[in-house]
Order: sequence, then structure tokens, then C-alpha cells
Amino acid sequence: MIKKSSYLLGVTLLILLVSTGFNSFKAEKLEGFHLEDGEVINYSVSTNEEEIEVTVNNRVTVPYVGKTYAGFKQAMAYRESRGMIHLVNPYGYMGKYQFGRSTLRTVGIYDFQEFLRNAEWQDKAFRALLEKNKWELRKEIEKYSGKVINGVQITESGLLAAAHLAGAGSVKKYLRSNGSNGFKDGFGTSLRSYIKLFKGYDVSHIEADANAKVLLD
Repeated sequence: MIKKSSYLLGVTLLILLVSTGFNSFKAEKLEGFHLEDGEVINYSVSTNEEEIEVTVNNRVTVPYVGKTYAGFKQAMAYRESRGMIHLVNPYGYMGKYQFGRSTLRTVGIYDFQEFLRNAEWQDKAFRALLEKNKWELRKEIEKYSGKVINGVQITESGLLAAAHLAGAGSVKKYLRSNGSNGFKDGFGTSLRSYIKLFKGYDVSHIEADANAKVLLD
């Protein structure tokens, strides 16, 4: 009987000790690192050299590094395909920058299956097309940069982005008509929207080259 009472007393004390230990523990939430159900958190970090924008939950965006060329390239890839290198849209445009086959041929790429697997090829093709479009639009860039058309300031990066969407010829028509001769792609995306969305990036180091090609390894 004594042994049984001692055993019960020991168990009771152990339960009390464990219960007290758990009750004294406080769970602390670190500010900014926890989400409640359905909560959306937006935050940004910026320095003199970079700016990062991130959205959590159903509004996830890809961080980008400010108004540099890297930022321009990343923003274009996200806008075109959400950065998916394997994507082929209903109109046949491919990769994270959404190239048509004829455009890929002009920059020296003919293996379209490998193109869809190769992120490096896609980045090189994007750079080569920028160089070609910069050559095609060199006079327009010099003449129209800083002017405002349809409420949007014209910049070099905005024109190059618009040329990626619609072709350099469409950009020339838009500028020479003072914005009255517009363009929309199959999804309803306007040339003006690209001039606005991608304005102000530093692409000054991109060389204008009428014969730009992708150098494949």
C-alpha cells in the first residue's frame, strides 16, 4: 500500500512539473516573418544599387535588381512568361522572353527544342535582339528620348522593350505618328504599356549591332 501511494504521489508530482514547465513557456512571433491565414505581406528593400520588391501569397513576384540591365532583363522575363524557360504560348512564342521562330533564326538559333531547355541561350538571344533593335531604333532613341507621348515619357529602355513586343517597325510608326498609330498583341498588350512599364532602365552599355548573333558553345 505504501509503495502504491508513493508511486501515485510521484506520478502526480511529475505531471504537475511538466504542466508548469509548459505553461511558463511563451511563444514569441518575430515581426514580419509570420503569416496569419489569408494574410498578405508586402515588403521592399532598397539601397543605392538595388531595389527588391517581393509579394507573398497569391501575389508572388520575382525580385529585381533596380533599374540596371539585370533588372531590365529580369522584369522583361517575368512580364513575358513569369520567367518560365519552357513556356510556349498559344501563338507559338517560346521561352522566358517569348521569342518567335523567325526572330530566333535572325539571331542564329535554329534548334528550338534545345532553346527551350537552355536558359543561357535564351539570355543570349535576348541580348542579341536588343542589340539589333538598338541599331534599328538608334535615330529614334536619339530624337525622342525625354519627350512625352500619350502621357508617357520616352526612354531608351522603354523603346527597346516595345520593340521586343511589337518589332522595331511598329515602334517607329508609333513615334512618327505621335502615338496615334498604336499596336496591340494577341493578348491585348499595347506598345504604349511597354514603353511605360519598362522606362528608365540603364541599357546604355548595349551596343547597337545590325548583325548581332548568339555565339553558341
